[in-house]
Amino acid sequence: MPKAKAEKRCRQQRRGGQGLGSGPGIMFNTGIGQHILKNPLIVNNIIEKAALRPTDVVLEVGPGTGNLTVKMLEKVKKVIACELDPRLVGELQKRVQGTCIANKLEIKVGDVLKTDLPFFDTCVANLPYQISSPFVFKLLLHRPFFRCAILMFQREFALRLVAKPGNKLYCRLSINTQLLARVDHLMKVGRNNFRPPPKVESSVVRIEPKNPPPPINFQEWDGLVRIAFVRKNKTLSAAFKSSAVQQLLDQNYRIHCSIHNIEIPENFRIAEKIQMVLKNTGFSEKRARSMDIDDFIRVLHGFNSEGIHFS
Repeated sequence: MPKAKAEKRCRQQRRGGQGLGSGPGIMFNTGIGQHILKNPLIVNNIIEKAALRPTDVVLEVGPGTGNLTVKMLEKVKKVIACELDPRLVGELQKRVQGTCIANKLEIKVGDVLKTDLPFFDTCVANLPYQISSPFVFKLLLHRPFFRCAILMFQREFALRLVAKPGNKLYCRLSINTQLLARVDHLMKVGRNNFRPPPKVESSVVRIEPKNPPPPINFQEWDGLVRIAFVRKNKTLSAAFKSSAVQQLLDQNYRIHCSIHNIEIPENFRIAEKIQMVLKNTGFSEKRARSMDIDDFIRVLHGFNSEGIHFS
């Protein structure tokens, strides 16, 4: 393409000359969460919240027809776009073909949950509900650390991420995310800003990983939190009376004792030891719904100091 024509195409992109949501013949697959963000004001707001830098490599999950992608390509060093649907990959390629931003776009086709994440500085994503939770933790456990992620979720999922102890939406997702990151609710996005409109409202959140991360074995931590939040309105004393829980912890305790050459008395009962730990830490009658990160750290330390592990 002649240079003058390419420059004209680039100017059209900057003015939105392609229009938001090109590819009029596409039938979007809502079953895999294809709802394309069409409002340019929301697009610009998301990009502003991402505070992108000219040296940034951006990971975009679910670029769709490229409404966010082309705007970001103008501001950053590179965008790595992960897209499951080959039809939308074709639309995105057509949209940037022959422009001055085309060489800054790399497209990965496939399921992002089954893909090793590349190096990136910032992540921007409009996520379908069914992969929201596993993707958040794939992000938070990714190394090297990224600076921040600006993510679009279904409203209730977003509110669970930021919920605090005592809030009815407070859950295992809330405390695990907040252990590893600072999470902020940025804005609500109405369903009519998408094509086709989803059945529920959406929200945009900002996730900034804690660097360095807390000095906690996350598998151990999640094992404890999982038990406590199965019935978050129960006391911890009641939650730990589950036979399945006691069987797991008894097995882990016996492995611990074997490794450290600790003799186990013949009359040993794991249930008694569990209740002793809960009583000594002062959390026997506490409920997960009202416990914060520091509370769970104290409980985990109490169990671990007695040789009881969760992974």
